[in-house]
Amino acid sequence: MTGQAGFFTSVMHPPPIPDPDGTAAQDRPLTRGIRSFVLRTGRTTTGQARALAELGPRFVAPYAPAPADWDALFGRRAPRVLEIGFGMGEATARIAQEHPDKDFIGVEVHTPGVGALLLRIEALELRNLRIIQHDAVEVLRDMVAPVSLAGLHVYFPDPWHKKRHHKRRLIQPGFADLAASRLGAGGILHCATDWEPYAAHMLDVLSSHPLLRNTAENYAPRPAWRPLSKFEQRGLRLGHGVWDLVFERRGEPA
Repeated sequence: MTGQAGFFTSVMHPPPIPDPDGTAAQDRPLTRGIRSFVLRTGRTTTGQARALAELGPRFVAPYAPAPADWDALFGRRAPRVLEIGFGMGEATARIAQEHPDKDFIGVEVHTPGVGALLLRIEALELRNLRIIQHDAVEVLRDMVAPVSLAGLHVYFPDPWHKKRHHKRRLIQPGFADLAASRLGAGGILHCATDWEPYAAHMLDVLSSHPLLRNTAENYAPRPAWRPLSKFEQRGLRLGHGVWDLVFERRGEPA
């Protein structure tokens, strides 16, 4: 059941550790390093191609190396949640549909996945979801202002099973620094994986970060906001485990 979104996420060399206000502790840019996704070609269906052409201009925002004007893109001001590597967008669309009071930013590099989510946006008449087809770490680093997100979702990133590939994993100390710097106080970083060794790695990395607090003793029960995909349901029927990690961005020190 692994790899559902994993080819579409990315990692970085560790950035400067953020100050409590979310800004970089050193005056130097975050640099990109090893990527954790492999950009694979896939067949784009006729429907997906039509959605990309007709709906893309409205719902797909271009990457830019500067903070985006999200209020203008969504036409309102609301709590914002960014998802890294949404795959075919099934869970993303359902979450956006069930939480119309929030705005959602889905980041994905795989063209068929972008087309599939656009079709879901159309079918469900969603207005609180935008897509960026680009490297997720660069989007989070460049387009999202510090302490501005209410949530960050990372569902089923590629675990890179082989030891020599562990350096490609998304959840590393440098990514934790970046994620914590972009979440506002009380913001939630929610990760899920079906690969237990990666779950243990995530737990160790995130528990070690001074700005992140585990909301559970270890792993968390699956929150109601994360729906089960058909992919996950099939794995659970086969006895596969799934581990959720829900961390909260600490408030500012007194």
